[in-house]
Amino acid sequence: MNLGQLLPFLLIAVLIVPMVLMSRKQKRAMQQQQELQNSISVGDRVMTTSGLYATVANTDDDATVDLEIADGVVTTWLRAAVREKVGPDVDVPEEEYVDEVEVVDEVEEPADADKTERVQDPEPEKVDATASDAPKKR
Repeated sequence: MNLGQLLPFLLIAVLIVPMVLMSRKQKRAMQQQQELQNSISVGDRVMTTSGLYATVANTDDDATVDLEIADGVVTTWLRAAVREKVGPDVDVPEEEYVDEVEVVDEVEEPADADKTERVQDPEPEKVDATASDAPKKR
């Protein structure tokens, strides 16, 4: 066999091998996503494909899942919209919340405030719009 007869087989192999490898990778990713969607249970912390973090509230339906995005706020999403499970929320201890805010009534002026000169803006020019300046109608 010479190179001319072998060239078509090599070209086909060069095109087919990457396609087979990519399809295997895609099938593996789809299988992992399907396993994730089937393993979702109430109380899991998840992130949707749009980046919304929520807690799973209900998984009774096969196609949808109810997500609690805030206390008492439950929304319904397609299971396919769940991108991944994430770890539990990091709760901030009560001691770290600020209960009171200190209000400052007085503003301290710099010591050399008396010495500075105040510059006033010049008066704006008055514009006299007359009929001769207006565009003419045809």
